[in-house]
Amino acid sequence: MSVPFLLTPAQMRRIRPHVPLSHGIPRVDDRRVLSGIIFVIRGGLRWRDAPPGYGPHKTLYNRFVRWSVQPHLRRPRRRGRRARPANHRQHAPEGPPHRGQPPQNGAPDRCIGRTKGGLNAKLHAVCDGQGRPVVLLLTEGQASDHRGAALMLPRLPPARELIADRGYDSARFRAERAARGIAACIPSTRSRKQPIPHDPTLYRQRHRIENMFGRLKDWRRIPMRYDRCAHTFLAAITLAATVTFWLNP
Repeated sequence: MSVPFLLTPAQMRRIRPHVPLSHGIPRVDDRRVLSGIIFVIRGGLRWRDAPPGYGPHKTLYNRFVRWSVQPHLRRPRRRGRRARPANHRQHAPEGPPHRGQPPQNGAPDRCIGRTKGGLNAKLHAVCDGQGRPVVLLLTEGQASDHRGAALMLPRLPPARELIADRGYDSARFRAERAARGIAACIPSTRSRKQPIPHDPTLYRQRHRIENMFGRLKDWRRIPMRYDRCAHTFLAAITLAATVTFWLNP
């Protein structure tokens, strides 16, 4: 039966090393199932509304949930030469908030917190010089940018420069960047008594990460946050980032 979208053999060869291995009875074709998962996330469909050509919708959902707790598909990029930032510049702002429901007692972590705008989550991201995400982090909506930066610090790839908005302007963050040999291009906050100069021409390149967030929001299940659990929501974001920026030419 025909399907509206199917990963190409070349794309499947690139992503197969990150697909968890099967054990025991051989499972249904990974290419067909993964293509169905991508189609559902991109179109914002209910799992039961997936085209029959992808197989049973329960298979798509169960495979996605099982893979979402695996470390393989939570990497937005492959290891190797292409994993290094193209021009050794990094961009690290925060992403748009996402709505959801607060977790009940004993429920899995959902990374949803109460803010002035309501119940939200916050997506932090680090991109290379071409605007491709290399590190993704999901926190509660009330979490500060500095906490997100501290959590992403051990995963930052080598770079010469880091471009970030003024929300990351702190003496500690700048000192950590300097210790790793990374020059910071961050505007000073209005509360800083002695503003630290930055390169305004270089800072204009920060629009690339804003464009990255815009392209991720084209995947309709992401801005609406249909997934309550944090691990499935982050898995959907990572899969969207992988297909959009690392699999497509």
